Amino acid sequence: MQAKRRFEELDYQKTPLGDLILRRRILPALDDIEVYEIILGDAFLMTSLFTEVEQALSRLGLAAAKAAFPSIPLDVVVGGLGLGYTARAALEFPELGSLIVVDVLAPVIDWHQRGLVPLGPGLTADARCRFVCGDFFQLALARGDEPSFDPLAPGRLYHAVLLDIDHSPSKLLHEGNCAFYTPQGLGRLAAHLHPGGVFALWSDDPPDAGFIASLNEVFATCEAHVVRFHNPHQQREAASTVYVALAPIVGMMPPI
Repeated sequence: MQAKRRFEELDYQKTPLGDLILRRRILPALDDIEVYEIILGDAFLMTSLFTEVEQALSRLGLAAAKAAFPSIPLDVVVGGLGLGYTARAALEFPELGSLIVVDVLAPVIDWHQRGLVPLGPGLTADARCRFVCGDFFQLALARGDEPSFDPLAPGRLYHAVLLDIDHSPSKLLHEGNCAFYTPQGLGRLAAHLHPGGVFALWSDDPPDAGFIASLNEVFATCEAHVVRFHNPHQQREAASTVYVALAPIVGMMPPI
């Protein structure tokens, strides 16, 4: 059997957001572990070396949704596909009824459908999971009868929306995303949720008091969870933040 190369570029695509690269590396310093990485332009988007926070996003968000909607199959949206760890963690919940994963980059969806990334075959084989190629932020700001996360059902409501795209609410992959993180933008997002539904967000920064204030203008409650994990590249503990916010009850929902 031919040995795997220590470095391999699996795909390269030009996109409106910059050059997109999927690569696989073998790291001798870490017992020859196999690592997949995504690079977009000058931004290092994701690595399979540490995925604790992506998985915590699903687990914290869906635990809150399960508590809010006991005994109901959960309809969930994930913004950002990447290497698929947020989506896979969502599919591990037996309470999950359906999952829509929105990604603006068609090649990323193609990687999963072609099996170029390890989690792709499992995600594509799960009947509960569907990929949508679209701009999450544009769809989140859509009004009632405009196309939204589910192109087949405008106006559909969800029990949870989980977001893992920008590095943080203040460190954006594209400046056009900034409108989403305002109280007005968050209000539009909340209108896609069932009353009492959950919005959860990954951020690579510590808890941001300004963003928490914006969430509290729209949502009934908001918690910022600090998720700590080991970074083997730097041999130190690192930390990210997962925000979990619950939409208001009936009669308090913002207009869409």
